Amino acid sequence: MNKPLVGILAACALLMSAAPSHATLKIQKEAKAAKYPATNCLYCHNEKLPVKGKSVTHNERGTFLVKMKEEKKVKEVDVAWLKEFVETKK
Repeated sequence: MNKPLVGILAACALLMSAAPSHATLKIQKEAKAAKYPATNCLYCHNEKLPVKGKSVTHNERGTFLVKMKEEKKVKEVDVAWLKEFVETKK
């Protein structure tokens, strides 16, 4: 096999094995209780109402939480990680 094909196959395998992230109302309620302004799904997502099983995109905050979840190898996002998030200035 040639090297580019092996690289592409390896990348596909890695993406397919990644654990899906699922936003829940529970996480949103925890964020509100911790005094974060999580008034709706747009606090971490780019969609007003992410649908499980469909393509979901995250904004900067959501991407940070998913990255932390993967680094810590846990099943669910911890709202406490939000205190470590620093939003980039636009």
